[in-house]
Amino acid sequence: MSSPRRAGRHEPRRGGGRPGADARGTGGQRGTDARAPRSGPPARRGGPSRPPERDPARAAVLELLAAVRERQAYANLALPSILRRSRVTGRDAALATELGYGTCRAQGLLDAVIAACATRTLDKIEAPLLDALRLGSYQLLRTRIPAHAAVDSTVDLVRGSAGSRSAGFINAILRRVSERTEAEWVAELAPDAEADPIGHLAFRHAHPTWIARAFADALGSTDELDALLAADDARPAVHLLARPGVLTAEELALMTGGEPAPYSPYGVRLEAGAGDPGVLDPVTEGLALVVDEGSQLVALALADAPLDGPDRGRWLDLCAGPGGKAAILAGLVELVEGAENPGLDAVERAGHRAKLVTENTEGLPVTVHVADGREAPLPDGEYDRVLVDVPCTGLGALRRRPEARWRRSPSDVAGLTALQRELVTAALRHVRVGGVVCYATCSPHLAETRGVLAGVLRKHPGVEKLDARAALPDIPGLGEGPEVQLWPHRHGTDAMFLTLLRRTA
Repeated sequence: MSSPRRAGRHEPRRGGGRPGADARGTGGQRGTDARAPRSGPPARRGGPSRPPERDPARAAVLELLAAVRERQAYANLALPSILRRSRVTGRDAALATELGYGTCRAQGLLDAVIAACATRTLDKIEAPLLDALRLGSYQLLRTRIPAHAAVDSTVDLVRGSAGSRSAGFINAILRRVSERTEAEWVAELAPDAEADPIGHLAFRHAHPTWIARAFADALGSTDELDALLAADDARPAVHLLARPGVLTAEELALMTGGEPAPYSPYGVRLEAGAGDPGVLDPVTEGLALVVDEGSQLVALALADAPLDGPDRGRWLDLCAGPGGKAAILAGLVELVEGAENPGLDAVERAGHRAKLVTENTEGLPVTVHVADGREAPLPDGEYDRVLVDVPCTGLGALRRRPEARWRRSPSDVAGLTALQRELVTAALRHVRVGGVVCYATCSPHLAETRGVLAGVLRKHPGVEKLDARAALPDIPGLGEGPEVQLWPHRHGTDAMFLTLLRRTA
């Protein structure tokens, strides 16, 4: 098969470190670096002489934190709707996004600091007040918002909703939080760096220790762990996909003010804090999708993998929702030379996600099936290429799902690996002899990557691993192979794992 991918690649660019919020506090004053020594805000003298001015940005953040806590909402899905409903736009929306996602991301570190400053345990603090304490502490420790603005704005919100007594409680704790910088609190509260280096780094970069250990295991050492956790703790850039055959990456970059992605020929990157990408004209018009570059590379690797025999253009996406990879594959399958009636079958179990697949692949040769990928009513041994991007813990996308790191637990892994083995087994059943299966997961956890593959291959000897690195040329730091592991600190992508399996019998 001649490669359907467009020629031309870009050299990788170097990114910066963690972006601090360059937000303005009350009164429009610009803050200083939050990590500079502080003496704390001045004491408040009595109550306000008039009701506090409405603070739409921080009010939206408190609503978000309540939604995440009460109904297990996903922050990246809940906040845009909150902002639209509250009519929060412009700089207020940017501030709410930074404070909302940042507070969710740093929750473990913030809770440790609050616990050190409070006279009661966290479980004895009313949940809405704990939300407010987290919001105020995040502003004090991880933004440039002046201490007095961070404290006063939080206290005013609580006074308006819970009364003066609760406001005084919040004021007292936040004043104690403000007495030290983030680095000073880490030095006081984190595990000893020599006795427990992984635990120390996990605390400093606001990660559960078990996740930091899983990352270290996947890396093979702790040499890069600091850089990885720092990248995972930063607000990520926005990645867009120019739909193949519809728009080029260069055209999309011009339309959005972004830059062509360094590795995917269809990708564009926008700076972190660029706003809600869902309202961009190319996205609302169906010319582009919001798809992490790592996910784009997974689809491109499958499309470029060498087959044994001709490519007839019969491709399958076995876990297709919400449709980003399906859009790439459907655009590329049309370019397969010599194929008669090329097309993509896309399987998705959840009806609402299947609807998204249909919307994101409109106008492309895609047939969407609402079915369980393990039992999809599709022919066996017929497909040239099969993608199985399995449900997983999502540890590789924590920077885009800020609350997820505190919601997951080690016990989640076992149940998911059983499902993953069943799905990759189904994929091998559907692919023809000589065809290729791409097993992908947005988690670097070894149990979900090499562990799953080892279990499947023991039962399926008629399968060979291909070197997936060859399908992604000119990308550095892909590991020792034959699998590929992408990393936020190396590639600026989610931590996607992929391997290519060719059926030989």
